Amino acid sequence: MIKFEEKTTQTEEIFTGKVINLRVDDVLLPNGKTSKREIIKHPGAVAVIAITPDEKIVFVEQYRKALEKSIIEIPAGKMETGEKPDVTALRELEEETGYTTEQLTYVTSFYTSPGFADEIIYIYEAENLKQLHISKALDEDEFVELMELSLDEAIQMVNEQRIHDVKTVYAIQYLQLKGMK
Repeated sequence: MIKFEEKTTQTEEIFTGKVINLRVDDVLLPNGKTSKREIIKHPGAVAVIAITPDEKIVFVEQYRKALEKSIIEIPAGKMETGEKPDVTALRELEEETGYTTEQLTYVTSFYTSPGFADEIIYIYEAENLKQLHISKALDEDEFVELMELSLDEAIQMVNEQRIHDVKTVYAIQYLQLKGMK
């Protein structure tokens, strides 16, 4: 038995989209009462902590409509159906940055918003980056600007909230704890 389990008694599919699906579940609570849960289903995502040979961290700046502003993030993207996280990681690294690597290391994974979404994000570290001879195409609706920052510059951008998303803040803290200069 799962501690505090909520048993679903009915599900209503509300929306099926390109990135997410939304449903509303009627649930039976552990105390016998009922409630509703709005749930976003997501196929998962991957983000890459990419380190250049001169010890710079690779970031992309892009506009995020949900926030109505541009933010600076580590390269990341949605997993395709049936795609393994390491395959997504390499694809996103190549598409968004123009770099590739043969040294991709799994770091961790975590749920982004477990109160209402099942999205899990896998974090990889990429070292020994090599510039691709022919750049891969971004998604047709994706516009990014590449930037390479030192760890100190990245920390300053966190303090200024120019870097303001959890996966990227996590990546910077991971590098600090790892002892990157």
